[in-house]
Amino acid sequence: MCKIKMGSSKHHIVMLPYMAHGHLIPFLALAKKIHHTTGFTITIANTPLNIKYLRSTFNSLDVLSGDINLVELPFSPAAEFGLPPNTESTENVPDSLIGHFFSSSIALKNPLHDLLSGIADKEGKSPLCLISDLALGFWANDVAKSLGIVNLTFNTCGAYGILGVISLWLNLPHRKVINSDSDSDEFHVPGFPENCRFRISQLNPFLRNADGTDVWSKIRQQQFSNSLQSDGWLCNTVEEIEPLGLELLRNYVKIPVWSVGPLLPAELLANSTEKPSKHVGKQSGIPAEICVAWLDLQEPCSVLYISFGSQNSINPAQMMELATGLEKSGKPFIWVIRPPTGFDRKSEFRSEWLPKGFEEQITSTKQGLLVRNWGSQLEILSHKSTGAFLSHCGWNSVMESLSQGVPIIGWPLASEQPYNSKMLVEEMGVSVELGRGLESDISSEDVKNVIEEVMDRKGKGREMRKNAMEARNLIIGSVKENGSSPRVLNDLIAMLLSTTT
Repeated sequence: MCKIKMGSSKHHIVMLPYMAHGHLIPFLALAKKIHHTTGFTITIANTPLNIKYLRSTFNSLDVLSGDINLVELPFSPAAEFGLPPNTESTENVPDSLIGHFFSSSIALKNPLHDLLSGIADKEGKSPLCLISDLALGFWANDVAKSLGIVNLTFNTCGAYGILGVISLWLNLPHRKVINSDSDSDEFHVPGFPENCRFRISQLNPFLRNADGTDVWSKIRQQQFSNSLQSDGWLCNTVEEIEPLGLELLRNYVKIPVWSVGPLLPAELLANSTEKPSKHVGKQSGIPAEICVAWLDLQEPCSVLYISFGSQNSINPAQMMELATGLEKSGKPFIWVIRPPTGFDRKSEFRSEWLPKGFEEQITSTKQGLLVRNWGSQLEILSHKSTGAFLSHCGWNSVMESLSQGVPIIGWPLASEQPYNSKMLVEEMGVSVELGRGLESDISSEDVKNVIEEVMDRKGKGREMRKNAMEARNLIIGSVKENGSSPRVLNDLIAMLLSTTT
């Protein structure tokens, strides 16, 4: 990827992620990518605790502090919005207060305005643009417009998934099914082909119950409507793997959409046996070296990796059935495990949440490895022994899995995850669904059967692995000189530079 000159070092871009780890890391990866390509100064602004978290990743990302600035914005709206003290990330927010947390982000509006104005005063010109998170769309675009600054909305998800989210919230098409006498739970979502049907069971409870007058409808509709007034959208995806999703999204939003992915470590995109030696994220529940050593003992493509992301978990009954099904399958596995829903996410894991003697049994037979709280996902997915990924289908996890040619067992839980899962199953053929949300009635036999199907060296398992490897090749090809990734980024930068002339 060649650097753009044209006095580029004098330009400044400000980024504002949403306050969640699944958003902070793609923003930081995008900052690296833009800086590496252009030499622009990049400032990432966020709350103090989130900036502290980002700063802790700098060594592992090999980023010099002079290249990418991290700026703390004052943020203390806890009492005003009914949140616990020092609440600055979705990780510490129970589901019942997520709406309050969304609303609390407005407390960053004035500090952001001051930051942008201060940069303009100091440098003698405004920043080239503000790249703000889609989740902050209900106010961030207004700040940029008030200062005459280009605003680009960054959607850290894929194109297909986010189109599902915005069209469902803006149109509420499921209300026709809910209010009808029909026995069918299928419906059409504006923006998708007529033969592409969604189901009521794919909607999270907030959306399923939304009717346009509820709090969530008001938040989401304002968020998306305002974001559609920005100067363009950025998506963490690539043209090669989401041609349909990007086409549909562009037709729907009717503003420019740039596919700025893949926002993944360079070593994951190399056609070599080199493994990622550094990872981004929290401290692993056990050292990465132990996971790798355990994986080294397993056969190629034999291990099932299980993780529901940094914020999600399943309910106690589902956890019991999943554990029993894993044992029945006899397949080796690594499970990043957290307390089930209904319990404090940060509490100690209790043995009572698993079948009696489960951990002792899988340890003695060496069938499985339980990793508390957080695992070294990149190292695990890139290991030759990993054969499938039981995932919540969060987009970061999807991209990491596909970049390694690892097929997915989907268990979407929230946000755009059900629509990601729908695309992975129906459009790409790289996944099957085991469950859907916390309401799924999952039996240990279901778990066993799906694992056996996906990890079979023949039949559907073989076909899914073939499709996943094709996706990997497309992702790797996208970053080559003739791929879409450098071309799209160069087009984006050229557009921004044209606004300064």
